[in-house]
Amino acid sequence: MTTRTLDDFFRSLLVLDNFDTDPALNGLQVDNDGAEIGKIAFAVDASLETCTRAALTGAAMLFVHHGLFWGTPLRIAGSHRRRIQFLLDHNLALYAVHLPLDQHPQLGNNAALAALLGIETPEPFGMYRGHKIGYKGSLTQPLTIEDAVTRISFMDRPPLGVYPFGKRENRSAAVVSGGAAEEALQAIEEGIDLYVTGEASHQVYHETLEGGLNMIAGGHYSTEVWGVRRVMEHCRLNLDVEFIDVPTGL
Repeated sequence: MTTRTLDDFFRSLLVLDNFDTDPALNGLQVDNDGAEIGKIAFAVDASLETCTRAALTGAAMLFVHHGLFWGTPLRIAGSHRRRIQFLLDHNLALYAVHLPLDQHPQLGNNAALAALLGIETPEPFGMYRGHKIGYKGSLTQPLTIEDAVTRISFMDRPPLGVYPFGKRENRSAAVVSGGAAEEALQAIEEGIDLYVTGEASHQVYHETLEGGLNMIAGGHYSTEVWGVRRVMEHCRLNLDVEFIDVPTGL
C-alpha cells in the first residue's frame, strides 16, 4: 500500500468529500517519500509524543482524529515545526479525519457511543457546521447515569464531570463527542433524558440543571478514541495496525 492507495481507501470509506465546511484538512496531511506502507498507527491526536511512539512501533503512517492543519495558515515554527520535522525525518505519513469520523454512521465516534449506551435506531442529532454529527434515540433498556458512565468510560477512566440533574432512569439519550457542551441545549429542547459529550461548560450548567437534563462530560479524549479504533479494526488491508493511547485527562 502507498499513501495514494490508502488515501483513496479512507476517502471512500469515510466519505471525506461531504464535509467541505469542516475547518480541518481531512485526508493526507503529510506525505512520505513514496515508500510502501506496511503498518499504520492509530491515535486521537498528532502530538509529538504520539508521533514518536508511532515511529517506535515501526509504523509508516499515523492516522489521527486531530491533525496539524485546521484551515488557518500556521507558521512552521515552535511545536508545529517540531512535529512536522519529526514526521519528515522518520518518513512517517500523517492522515487526519475530523468531522467525518465524528459523524460516520458505522465507524464514527458518536455511532460507537450510541451503541455503547444502547441507543435503539439512532437518528442524527447535534447540528454543527451544516451537519448533524451526533446521534439520539430511545434506549433499549433504562439506564441510570452511573450505568451510562460505566458503559462509555474508555479503560475505566473517570469522566470529567457527571451532572445528575434529571430522571433517575434514562429512557432516551443523545451523544456528540468532543467539545459539544452547547448541544445540551438541543437535548433539552427535544426532551432527551441523558446527554453525553466530551467537555462541560460553565455556560450550560444552570441550563441543564433547570432543564432537568442528565449530562455526562466523558472527556474530549475519551469520547473520541472510539472512531479511530473502529477504523483500525475495519482496516482489512493486510497491514499491521496498532492503537497509540496518549490520554490527556481532558
